[in-house]
Amino acid sequence: MEPDRRLTAQGIERKQQLLDCAAELFAERGYAETRVIDIVRAAGVAKGLFYWYFENKEALFKELAGSIRLNLRREQGAALDPKATPLVNLYRGTESSVRFMAEHAPFFSLLEVEGRNFTDVMRQGTQQHIQDMVRLVKAGQANGTIREENSMLLALGVVGSVGHYSHFHRSGRIDLPLPELAAYVARYVVHSLAADEQSVNEALRIVAVPAPA
Repeated sequence: MEPDRRLTAQGIERKQQLLDCAAELFAERGYAETRVIDIVRAAGVAKGLFYWYFENKEALFKELAGSIRLNLRREQGAALDPKATPLVNLYRGTESSVRFMAEHAPFFSLLEVEGRNFTDVMRQGTQQHIQDMVRLVKAGQANGTIREENSMLLALGVVGSVGHYSHFHRSGRIDLPLPELAAYVARYVVHSLAADEQSVNEALRIVAVPAPA
């Protein structure tokens, strides 16, 4: 397969079309029950075109998972403010993560089911999230707003909270509107990591102010 930077605009569009159709079919039928021929029929393209872009179905699934994870990281990054304190950014990043995972619930449900067959895909996404959180935690420890404990363990708490609350929400065991759940998990993270009550109150005061239009 040629790398994306060497594809034409039409080629990139066709490839994305295959990824989108595959995502829908995987969510409806599961990975094992979805065949390459099903994907190309849904996309309305020739089977040979599939193999121009992807070595096989497994390669497509891995690229799809990578694409979803990249989009999640972009959402997290877009929610952060380089001028804000680490606690504020932890709140905003957590809130955006919960929203994103709910909005893409079928795919994350599929990852849970197929995870044993794609452990490398699962680990890559989780590891990147952890690394991002470690950086925020260390920055908060440096300015005194996040308590002085093992930064990796604190970061794992953030990632675990996002993952578990999201799992319970998409499996129907949490019956809350998405905005309420996202805000709750974000507040939970702030309370869990903050060095003191003053740091909590200051962070929550800032996030309560609507962003400028």
